[in-house]
Amino acid sequence: MAVPKRKTTPSKRNMRRAHDRAQADAYVENPDSGEWHRPHHIDLKSGIYKGRQVLKIKERI
Repeated sequence: MAVPKRKTTPSKRNMRRAHDRAQADAYVENPDSGEWHRPHHIDLKSGIYKGRQVLKIKERI
């Protein structure tokens, strides 16, 4: 069985765990409508993705 030869220092342990923290969700602003949405997702308010109309939006009464 593999056994470590030396104890892992706190510095090395913390460097390994550097990417494990929680990060805030990324949002981008749609240049046409000014609405915020997740990157690589459809803007549900306007129905536009990558500059093309993908969803038909119903008129609000």
